Amino acid sequence: MLFFTSCLVLILPCAHADDWPQWLGPHRDGVWRETGLIDAFPKDGPVIRWRATIGSGYAGPAVAGGRVYVIDRVLGPEAARPKSPFKRVTVPGTERVLCLNEADGKVLWTHEYDCPYSLSYGAGPRTTPAVDGKCVYTLGAEGDLLCLDADSGRPIWSQKLSGDKKPTPMWGFAGSPLVDGDKVICPTGDPNAVLSAFDKKTGKTLWSALSATEPGYSSPVIYEAAGKRQLIQWDPEAVNSLDPETGKVYWSVKHGPLRYGMSIVTPRFCRDPQLGDLLFVTTQYEGSLMLKLGQDEKGEPTASILWKRAGKTERKTDAIHTVFAAPLLRDGHVYGVDVLGQLRCLDSKTGDRLWETTAATTYDAGPQKWASTFIIPLGDTGSRCLLPNEHGDLILADLTPEGYKEISRTHLIEPANLDPGRPVVWSAPAFADRCIFWRNDKEIVCASLAVK
Repeated sequence: MLFFTSCLVLILPCAHADDWPQWLGPHRDGVWRETGLIDAFPKDGPVIRWRATIGSGYAGPAVAGGRVYVIDRVLGPEAARPKSPFKRVTVPGTERVLCLNEADGKVLWTHEYDCPYSLSYGAGPRTTPAVDGKCVYTLGAEGDLLCLDADSGRPIWSQKLSGDKKPTPMWGFAGSPLVDGDKVICPTGDPNAVLSAFDKKTGKTLWSALSATEPGYSSPVIYEAAGKRQLIQWDPEAVNSLDPETGKVYWSVKHGPLRYGMSIVTPRFCRDPQLGDLLFVTTQYEGSLMLKLGQDEKGEPTASILWKRAGKTERKTDAIHTVFAAPLLRDGHVYGVDVLGQLRCLDSKTGDRLWETTAATTYDAGPQKWASTFIIPLGDTGSRCLLPNEHGDLILADLTPEGYKEISRTHLIEPANLDPGRPVVWSAPAFADRCIFWRNDKEIVCASLAVK
């Protein structure tokens, strides 16, 4: 009996270990559901399991099956990026898909392909790989959609989503691929078909949908709402709901045209006990939009505007004008970062602001344009969150309607990207096996957040 009990003690801590196989985690909602995590960071910081050298890029890693997958960029010989990150000139170089051993960070395989860049902010790829069984799907900044063998890196199929009549967006392809059933879904560069589904085994186009002047930069996501699985895609002209099986459009709500096509943030969903199903989007210039989802008399999905808030200028914003980090919807409130780094709390019903702070983003520096932090709730309930910010700091904090309460803070990785005029880390981390996996333009780090 004592031996049996001892075995349980050894086994139970591993029972809830999870992978992070795609953008925003296993359920594409940004929630880290593992248990056995530390309540505060040690004085000398968490245990660093390994650091590995990689190239530059904004693409976050995916973790699945004991492996870490990430995309980076390597400049060509004697090539240099333009001094202005906004300038669009052709820069020679390659993109790489790297597979690392989760245990020690050693590179298991590399798939590299020629990829000249002609986009703004050309540090590297933007999207998180999607791992599905024995396949990993990646989308490069110039529209190279790849299906690779997850064990060897062998190419299985590829599609080029940009071309003469399908231009690369100003800031490159940024919508992370979504695997659903037998399909892989992602935005394309075709103005007459800004969203497409491909057969995940062959790459054959299964359906295409939506028309817009440009695809935007938001990642597709599927939510169960109003009794239907709804594929949500936000382009620079409208928020859209589609049948993921056929591409049939259920509804579209105009929100744009957005300045510079900046539909970046992944739309966030919640089920409010009083208001029902809600969907929230936010952008730098046009502000926040909260939709109430329902169904018509035939049972078809519908959407109506619950509220819409937009400020007068970037320094006089109203609700939340978020640039890229997805907000959190929880317990009747919205938590997100405004364009100048203000972490804010809103009332979900009205969009009214309850509080704001710069303690998690700009510290004592005051407002900084595009300053940001990701918000990762620990579990499906409660106020505890991890906030990995652009300084390379990882913050443990409680977010409640009463305010922001910092619990603990540690520094994990150096901000190495200089595109916004200051050093930043703008890539989203992955969280798996009680560890954080985070990259900058020079390295990727794995740190344990497990209770000893």
